[in-house]
Amino acid sequence: MKTVLQAMDLYKEFDGTEVLKGVDFSIREGEFVAVMGQSGSGKSTLLYNISGMDRASSGSVLFDGEDISQFDDERMSALRLNRMGFIFQQSFLLRTLSIRDNIVLPGFKARKRSREEVNAFSQELMERMCISHIADHDIKKVSGGQLQRAAICRALINHPEILFGDEPTGALNSAVTQEILDLMNEENERGTAILLVTHDAKVAARAERVVFLSDGRIVDEVVPGKYARDHRVNREERMFKWLESLGF
Repeated sequence: MKTVLQAMDLYKEFDGTEVLKGVDFSIREGEFVAVMGQSGSGKSTLLYNISGMDRASSGSVLFDGEDISQFDDERMSALRLNRMGFIFQQSFLLRTLSIRDNIVLPGFKARKRSREEVNAFSQELMERMCISHIADHDIKKVSGGQLQRAAICRALINHPEILFGDEPTGALNSAVTQEILDLMNEENERGTAILLVTHDAKVAARAERVVFLSDGRIVDEVVPGKYARDHRVNREERMFKWLESLGF
């Protein structure tokens, strides 16, 4: 399985403080990876820098073999629009547009398919995420869980190769969190790679591989499913034991 994204010797400095310190990281095609760490460890900074939302102070980021750290803003924007998807803790949907219009907008902007094709795929996504009945609703009149489902639809509208999530369940209750994670697992099974930043062990336990960031460096890594099978414990129990051993 090929490597879709790779960071090499990545450093990021803010106001004289190093937030990332020589990080080497990669994610394979179709892999689900979670990044954990205490507050201020550099989790979100890592995600922003390897996805091209921010630029590292030094080091390289390869996407499908190309060094995107050398891309200009226009080329980087096109890459994010066409081949990446993003979900955040807040949905960041446009308040003046309906649920449906928020979802189709990136598809229209990419101009890779006709409007009819984009509309048809948006309908398929909304049905998959169980929000087709609110397609024409104002975003101020739906629940937080429904907004996050819409954000996932928007992130998937251009068939991204990788989906980035920065605490996407952080503002949701436990029941809705499980539903959103189920949907993300389904998308991963369809072949979309996922890189998820989280502080929640139950969320991280859904991933194939979990890396732990501390003080700007990757200090440990675990495969929850493999350890759970080898030690006859469930994935969530393994995550809590592992985090406890790291002093989390």
